[in-house]
Amino acid sequence: MSTREPLGIIKLGALVYYVHDLARVRSFMLDKLDFAEVGVSGPELTARGKQQSALFQAGDATFLVCAPVGEGGRAWRYLRKHPEGVGTLVFEVEDIERAFRLLDERGGTLIADIERFTDDGGSLAMFSITTPFGDTTFRFVERRGFRSVFPGLVPHPAATGGRNVFGFQRFDHVTSNFQTMTPALLWMEHVMGMERFWTVQFHTNDVAANTEVGSGLKSVVMYEPHSGVKFANNEPFRPFFKASQINIFAEDQRGDGVQHAALAVPDIVPAVRGLRDRGVAFMPTPGPYFDMLPQRLQRLGVGTIDEDIATLRQLEILVDGEAKGQYLLQIFLKEAADRYRDPAAGPFFFEIIQRKGSQGFGAGNFRALFESIERQQRLDRRIS
Repeated sequence: MSTREPLGIIKLGALVYYVHDLARVRSFMLDKLDFAEVGVSGPELTARGKQQSALFQAGDATFLVCAPVGEGGRAWRYLRKHPEGVGTLVFEVEDIERAFRLLDERGGTLIADIERFTDDGGSLAMFSITTPFGDTTFRFVERRGFRSVFPGLVPHPAATGGRNVFGFQRFDHVTSNFQTMTPALLWMEHVMGMERFWTVQFHTNDVAANTEVGSGLKSVVMYEPHSGVKFANNEPFRPFFKASQINIFAEDQRGDGVQHAALAVPDIVPAVRGLRDRGVAFMPTPGPYFDMLPQRLQRLGVGTIDEDIATLRQLEILVDGEAKGQYLLQIFLKEAADRYRDPAAGPFFFEIIQRKGSQGFGAGNFRALFESIERQQRLDRRIS
């Protein structure tokens, strides 16, 4: 257990998503994911920041989507170098002075001094730092009765769009990809005060040795003990480094960065069924994964689960766990570039997750998916 003084993080308050086309993202958030739009940037903020913004919320999950207006703003600078993606993570903290002091003492790279704002409800203070997450910055915010979510954001008289019918609760975790992960892990430990929570490494070569192609990864989850905020971090795993899904992300992203955000739900089956009914596309799961699922759950010690496996197969929901009564269910939406058929939309995507006792991150699903893919490929070769 770390003896470092905590930064005083309360929660991951928001993700800031920089996009070329605000209208198409607004349509996806409202019509597909059933988020509500709660406000937009006012004229002064739009002019000063040179970007138009809209804020979407479902439960305690908040996305601020920003599109450039002319040149020179933060969204414009980010999109000059990268496709659309998450460029800022916003953390709410207990004491802005303490967070600023600790980050300064630990070698954090502060972008500017603390900014302070007031409205008729109270005050808000914030500052930002650079990070090893590509061009993604971290922003720290202290609220003291401040009414608006962000300074300069004009709330709608009543939220428009969705009603959160799928029950999104909060961000379960954020996953980032790196071509080399160790510097980021050290920064998270020594600057942010995080600790190692979970580790796995896997490669398809473990399943089908002596193949000429393959994909693998190393993954380390870091967590902030005070708040429980978790970051899953990946890097490619030899051999076939360049063919790794993680390296392909880095090429598509044109650098390191946030790959996906996981949204927690209380009941994943109706959530996924409802999302599919709305036309939301998910990453496919090979049929052999579900053929082997009962045996794999027995091997993991999970035993039986509450859900019907035929239903999970139909909806392509993954299952993993580590002990009796402790498992999780998860599924991954297709990345934005695939969803819009536009490479400029980038490789970011969402995960939906339900935890039933397990605090893991689907290590068994990595292996089981790879095994089922290899098994299906061998079957296809025999048939052809």
